[in-house]
Amino acid sequence: MSEVISKPELNNVDLEPLLIEEINNDFNLIEKSATNFDPRYILRVFRELGPLRRKLTSEALYKAIDAKYPNDHPNKAYLLDNVRYENGSMEIDEGDRDKDNDVEMQGDQEILPELDIFTHLLVQIYLHDQNDLKKLNQLNKKVVIALKSYNRRTLDFIASKVWFYIARTNELLNKLVPIRSELLLALRTATLRHDNETRASTITLLLRNYLLTNDISQASNLVEKTEFPTTVSNSLVARYYYYLARITAIQLNYSDAHEFAISAIRKSPQSKFSTGFLQSATKLNIVVELLMGDIPELSTFRDPLLEQSLVPYLAVTKAVRLGDLNLFSSTLDKYSATLKKDDNYNLVLRLRQNVIKTGIRILSLSYSKISLRDICIKLHLDSELSAEYIVAKAIRDGVLDAEINHEEGFMQSKELLDVYSTKEPQEIYDARIKFCMSLHNDSVKAMRYPMNNNRINLKNDLESKEREQDLLNYLQDGSDFDFI
Repeated sequence: MSEVISKPELNNVDLEPLLIEEINNDFNLIEKSATNFDPRYILRVFRELGPLRRKLTSEALYKAIDAKYPNDHPNKAYLLDNVRYENGSMEIDEGDRDKDNDVEMQGDQEILPELDIFTHLLVQIYLHDQNDLKKLNQLNKKVVIALKSYNRRTLDFIASKVWFYIARTNELLNKLVPIRSELLLALRTATLRHDNETRASTITLLLRNYLLTNDISQASNLVEKTEFPTTVSNSLVARYYYYLARITAIQLNYSDAHEFAISAIRKSPQSKFSTGFLQSATKLNIVVELLMGDIPELSTFRDPLLEQSLVPYLAVTKAVRLGDLNLFSSTLDKYSATLKKDDNYNLVLRLRQNVIKTGIRILSLSYSKISLRDICIKLHLDSELSAEYIVAKAIRDGVLDAEINHEEGFMQSKELLDVYSTKEPQEIYDARIKFCMSLHNDSVKAMRYPMNNNRINLKNDLESKEREQDLLNYLQDGSDFDFI
């Protein structure tokens, strides 16, 4: 047993220098991005942050911070305190320190703001993964102070990630309301500084905060009074569209909610780590489609990534499609815990009227004439009066093409009309045209053009302008045309 336990420890010791080297490489890329004003290096660091996060240890992070920060830096002490060894205070021998890290880093080297905030981000991620929320909450207060002291555009991408972990910490500690003032202040500052990445991040965090506390009116006001930047990463855009879909669905605006949910699914990153978000967006889209009176395609439920999680929604879809009120009630009782966990239970409750409407529509197609009493019995309604009210509302909403004989108490279906004599084909064709146009516009925006050709043309234009200016100056100076 002792040999089995000591083996992983040996592997961790062997991998520690490689992990420290990887952290130092990220530090160098951050510094290169800050000096060259090129955000591509920061984006490269964030692409590799996931694998680094899964193997991050307190020992490697401690040594990397201790080697990079000067001893007199004011942030070094509390950063090291948050990543100390679990067995107490950590002491590193000076010989090992000089061996593993560059000695000149301990000198008078100045720490760039980008590097300082990125180091805070690494400590935030480590404490979050260790579930040490108390330390993380104390660190977040100092991170906010550090963010307010800097004003550099090369910090935008790092600051957006930092604010995410600040909001996530307060969410886990159930302190949703106190963080709103800081998020609103950060949103105002980012808007004034034209910091699109932080602005998009704080808007999505505020919308999530309002939805978790059921403050739908405040979330709607935020959407109306702010403009979400479209030039940010797809993950932020997808999250924003998802929250818009949930807000509009709660406000009974199902057509807009359906469009937002589809946009969130399309903008979702194509990786295995975004499966959870894709499941949540697909679940919401299925419920919204059912509330609109449509039935989702069967291929949606056969996706290998979504099949297992969509089992309750497939059962609800079957109940709505069959118009069986008893089946719908039993399905709701069976999967109520799952629907409440997905925050879709209240939306699914609204489908009861859709189930009844579907049942009435099936009856109208099966019977040209049926009494209200038979409708009440077949749909398991309370009384004939409620059946008459539901049928009348279905006729008014355009679900049925029938009429009610109130004196004799029956429903008479009209003859089926040709669908091409209605506006339905035109509406479907218009929706497809809009989708194709939006896809074309997004493709044009996503295109990248080679820089060399533009630079050559720009250089030629500058040279031609200089020649023209020289010619004009020469002509103004004298009448000799030897220059030509």
